[in-house]
Amino acid sequence: MIAIDEALLRTLPLPAHDGEVDKDARGRVLVIGGSVEVPGAALLASVAALRAGAGKLQVATVRSVAVALALAVPEALVSGHDETPDGGIDPAASDDLCKRLDRCDAVLVGPGMTGDDETAALASALAKHACDAVLVLDAAALKCPHALLAARPGRAVLTPHAGEMASLLDTDRDAVLADPEGHARDAAQRTGSIVVLKSSQTLIATLDGELYRYGGGGVGLATSGSGDTLAGIVTGLAARGCAPLTAAIWGVYLHGEAGARLTRTIGRVGFLARELLDEVPRVMAAHCD
Repeated sequence: MIAIDEALLRTLPLPAHDGEVDKDARGRVLVIGGSVEVPGAALLASVAALRAGAGKLQVATVRSVAVALALAVPEALVSGHDETPDGGIDPAASDDLCKRLDRCDAVLVGPGMTGDDETAALASALAKHACDAVLVLDAAALKCPHALLAARPGRAVLTPHAGEMASLLDTDRDAVLADPEGHARDAAQRTGSIVVLKSSQTLIATLDGELYRYGGGGVGLATSGSGDTLAGIVTGLAARGCAPLTAAIWGVYLHGEAGARLTRTIGRVGFLARELLDEVPRVMAAHCD
């Protein structure tokens, strides 16, 4: 077990972006997420990707919330797509979204999306598409078939909590909680992906069986939208040029340390996921400048 701490981070420097660097050089992100009932998840993830240092942002969401989301995140190009009856993104949008993948460095699928089958179908179409972009899957998008992810080994990052991990491995939540290390390794090997098992002791497993642990952050991170923020940070770092494992390690650390900072200034519980966003570049500056 490898501890995620400052000593490890010194061996995994973030891209420096020295000299004259344009937006494209800092990476292009596509966030696919949101729904009629949960548009804010896509907002949190999108802003988190920018706070992690990505240069350009596109957001794909349902048509009825696209204008509001574009106003809330004026830095993004926002596209609205047809909706399913329950207010999610119609899987038919996959043709258009696959074309966008070719122009992106990292893609996040899942935050705030509704309809497990529809989201899985959309994630599957994206995973099948041949491109170099790092694929980050969260929430309902984690139901993407294992074989499709294994076909692009090491190029996807999965961010389940215990309940989602249980669904991913066709087991129950109690079994995951009883042996989180074994289940994280199993998921990584089955999917050929980097797996971030979110908990008070967050684990990162690789397809080679390596296991990393982060124990900071505190109970305040167990709040609505926190996972969306983490997924966005990882995606932003991957877009900047971090290898998927490096993006996952730094993403977990930045997210956790942002929570630790808010614990000191606000309290152990009660801070909001949106408040993590402003802390992310401050944590990076403290460790990189």
